[in-house]
Amino acid sequence: MLASHVHVDGSVRAAGGTPLSFGKVTWQKVGRVTEPGRYMFTFGWVNITADDLAIWKQFPNASFALVRMLTDDVEDEYHLGAFDPRPDDDHSHG
Repeated sequence: MLASHVHVDGSVRAAGGTPLSFGKVTWQKVGRVTEPGRYMFTFGWVNITADDLAIWKQFPNASFALVRMLTDDVEDEYHLGAFDPRPDDDHSHG
């Protein structure tokens, strides 16, 4: 397993300092998907879990760090990392 660290700027870096995070993504940006799965995104595939969706249902405006998956066989595949629930929002579900 590759060790990584979340930095103050929201980026995720491998133990050697290599950046693994590629910005942030919101539920709106991924089309408000409703099922866990692998979805085509602007520059690759993004894997969304049931836990990710549960967070978005509770915090619809939350943003996740988009983290590249380090695999040998698939390029441009990502998963959702640390999230910001945007605590200054009113947490309405509308």
